[in-house]
Amino acid sequence: MQGFIPPIYTAESVTAGHPDKVCDQISDAILDACLEQDPFSRVAVEVMGSHGLLVVVGEVTTKAQVDYKSVAREVYREIGYEDELEVLFRVAQQSPDIAQGVDTGGAGDQGIMYGFATDETPEFLPQGVVLAHKLAQELERKRKSREIPWLCPDGKTQVTIQGENVKTVLLSCQHKDGIGQEEIRKTLIDSVVAPVVGRDSLTAEVLTNPTGMFVQGGFQADSGLTGRKIMVDTYGGILPHGGGCFSGKDATKVDRSAAYMCRFAAKNLVVNGYAKQCLVSVAYAIGRAEPLMVAAANERGEDLSGLVREKFDFKPSAIIERLGLRKPIFRQTAAYGHFGRPNLPWEELISF
Repeated sequence: MQGFIPPIYTAESVTAGHPDKVCDQISDAILDACLEQDPFSRVAVEVMGSHGLLVVVGEVTTKAQVDYKSVAREVYREIGYEDELEVLFRVAQQSPDIAQGVDTGGAGDQGIMYGFATDETPEFLPQGVVLAHKLAQELERKRKSREIPWLCPDGKTQVTIQGENVKTVLLSCQHKDGIGQEEIRKTLIDSVVAPVVGRDSLTAEVLTNPTGMFVQGGFQADSGLTGRKIMVDTYGGILPHGGGCFSGKDATKVDRSAAYMCRFAAKNLVVNGYAKQCLVSVAYAIGRAEPLMVAAANERGEDLSGLVREKFDFKPSAIIERLGLRKPIFRQTAAYGHFGRPNLPWEELISF
């Protein structure tokens, strides 16, 4: 398909146990805990983890009473890690210089946000993005069900698409010590790749644990940081992404809310027949409600900007109201992508 998607591309995903994604999930769990008690919480929390240490930093202005350290440890255990974490906490209130602009309905920061949709898949996402996430989710499902008892939480996937064909599949999975690579490869192909990609696609090159071993994982092997997997969160590196990440930010931060609104607009332009592929972009100035720019185009290069401005209100307060973004719904987004997921408000289909 011509348009925004190149004829050959690669998309990746990671499991919930990847150290960066652990940090994203803790950040969003803290956000949800605040919103559950105080829907008007202002939250900007980032997490860094490495070798037994977890550091929570940022700005929170809320009436909620939250034990942030307990939230962090609970998420860590739920993901599947059992080692103890030392948790350091350095969080202040939102800067009054920023708050004075947000309080009047302005954007919480400057920036550029993008949203994309394609009719290529039922998820309205490129095929490679969908498959990469499904492979990562299948690794987690087989681990938690113990269908593959030697799987551990950390893992990564990658899919290369050429035309309409799967060219390469790559799986890297953390595993218990003493498991041979031949067993790992056969099990992953039979139990993960074949059910997700389909046996007809197994003519593609399949790579498994290319280094030959992946016993150490999570914070024991690598540091993690909130917001370091923004292409996994969005469109797999195929489409542009603005400067900001999503996780740990309440909806006054347009890095998150406006990107959701761009996706909402792009998807519904496709659904309503204005595009087969659609890219929407918006830009803001801090403290100002009206966007500096709203632009949209389809795969034929036709300008849909006027239609988007007519049908969708991109003021931050309007986005929050339209998509219901004061609810504690965000932790579920912090692994396996923020788009193409059922029951999220920015994935709703509308007619116009």
